[in-house]
Amino acid sequence: MASSTLGQTQRYAAGALLALALRQAQTHQTVLLGSHGLDEEPHPDEATAVEPDARDLWTHESRGLLRPVLRFLEIDPKAWAGVEKTAASSDPKHHIGAFLRKIFEDEDDDEKARSERSDQELALAKAVDAMAMGLECGIIESAAEALKLASCSSDDDDSASSARGKDYRKMAVLFMLLSACVADVNMAEEGMGSPRVTKGYDARHRVALRLLATWLNVKWGKMEAVEIMVACSAMAAAKEEEQSRESSSPRSRWENWKRGGIIGAAALTGGTLMAISGGLAAPAIAAGFTALVPALHTLVPIIGASGFAAIATAAGHTAGSVAVAASFGAAGAGLTGTKMATRIGNVKEFEFKTIGENHNQGRLAVGIGISGFAFTEEDYSKPWEGWKTNLERYVLQWESKHVFAVSTAIQDWLASRVALELMREGAMQTVLSGIISAFAWPATLVSAADFIDSKWTVAIDRADKAGKMLADVLLNGLQGSRPVTLVGYSLGARVVFKCLQELAQLGNNEGIVERVVLIGAPVSVQGEMWESARKMVAGRFVNVYSTNDWILGITFRASLLTQGLAGIQAVEVPGVENVDVTELVFGHSSYRSLLQEILGHLELNSYFPVFHPCTPREK
Repeated sequence: MASSTLGQTQRYAAGALLALALRQAQTHQTVLLGSHGLDEEPHPDEATAVEPDARDLWTHESRGLLRPVLRFLEIDPKAWAGVEKTAASSDPKHHIGAFLRKIFEDEDDDEKARSERSDQELALAKAVDAMAMGLECGIIESAAEALKLASCSSDDDDSASSARGKDYRKMAVLFMLLSACVADVNMAEEGMGSPRVTKGYDARHRVALRLLATWLNVKWGKMEAVEIMVACSAMAAAKEEEQSRESSSPRSRWENWKRGGIIGAAALTGGTLMAISGGLAAPAIAAGFTALVPALHTLVPIIGASGFAAIATAAGHTAGSVAVAASFGAAGAGLTGTKMATRIGNVKEFEFKTIGENHNQGRLAVGIGISGFAFTEEDYSKPWEGWKTNLERYVLQWESKHVFAVSTAIQDWLASRVALELMREGAMQTVLSGIISAFAWPATLVSAADFIDSKWTVAIDRADKAGKMLADVLLNGLQGSRPVTLVGYSLGARVVFKCLQELAQLGNNEGIVERVVLIGAPVSVQGEMWESARKMVAGRFVNVYSTNDWILGITFRASLLTQGLAGIQAVEVPGVENVDVTELVFGHSSYRSLLQEILGHLELNSYFPVFHPCTPREK
């Protein structure tokens, strides 16, 4: 595929840019972010962690993240070590501009070849714009719908198309790199060594592509559109191979990739996307392939007759995308196919449920929301329904009996006459006024803690075990070997944190989780493996806290409070963003109703978010 779109120098530059993005993303894990987040590229001297050993770098040969991509791009193996060395340099950022310039330079080929390449890049860019528009409007039942939308606003004249030439090249580069990242490149068969450690879409690749899209000034919504197009191409390719039942040599697979190119994928976006299973599993490919038949006529108003002819010619060669499909493999029953992955301890309830409309639509990333303060089963899903994201979304319903019990106990005590009197006297702030011991509390507060304590202790135990079970689910690839975003509030945040700890203890699991958000987390700041947990998250790790959340102070109290608590203060650990929402929430129970607003404030799709002050709420 590579040789049909970009020249040799451009492919080398694209591979080098991905290497630099991988290295920079890993560096960002070691920056002490404080309460402001990573709103710009950090200077090297801001990193607080020790420079990692060469073998620990994401770009090192042993990680299997970079060399398979370079192989896919057909970059000379003799140049691979040079790319790795550049990425591992002490300050690689000054190389970025040079490689970006190389991307946009046309190589010395004939006019006809340049024209054909330009037409291909234009067709892809049009399809991406259409798909992104459909995603943004929320009506992406099929790519054909998006293409119809784009036809109303895509009548660019030749001069306008020429001016956007660089934008078209950007999409070609990102499409090619994403395909390379998810392709199942068998390095051993090729005699190149450096096998991929894991199959599928590695979270570190997605984070690097997010950073690279930022360098290219491409909105992430367009990159999500590219992900869907790659998924469609892969599924169609897998079905074609399944039907033919023909054994294919590694070399013939490469030829198929090159013949298919970006135009084959652009054509596929004319068909519906409903055939893709939640885990990209092979049975779903066979069952729903008819929905992927290209509706090429829908492309005519957008790219013109010549573009249609090019697509029609290339559409028959998408079998090369089988390398992508093979990378994911069968995901079994998927997240919702089993209620209990591995029973741990006495956990009796552990079930994933789907939310939103992004299922069976070729999404290459997953989001899991976990509630931890609930009174009914609806509270496990309703707070997450407003989560505005293009992820394939799930919620985890876990140990509702104990979550209901502790939530009700807290609510009942808050409504009591004693609690109302204490709040009027300001006694609750005593809990949060520095490091204090339990014997310094008013007797009525001690009584309240005792009333809640037994139920809280059981709920904490179940949260810890549910976290281990979640780690087991992810390790078994039930999410379809796709990057996962984990968001939890209250005890749900503890489930997420314990999942990360389990992944860290089991080792070599850095490519599973892309982003994490802990909201009102009942997790102590000291005595927990925060640094190890942070390494399990390829991208952003956000701690959302409120300094007036005295409910956590009461329930955690005594020894754990003296160690600090993530839900009421910043966590000064490299790579952790701390977001103070004290002005937004009234207390711990507010997270349930304000979840959508908090997530919107975090700008999760931004690599470098710009946090605006929270608007205080009237009390």
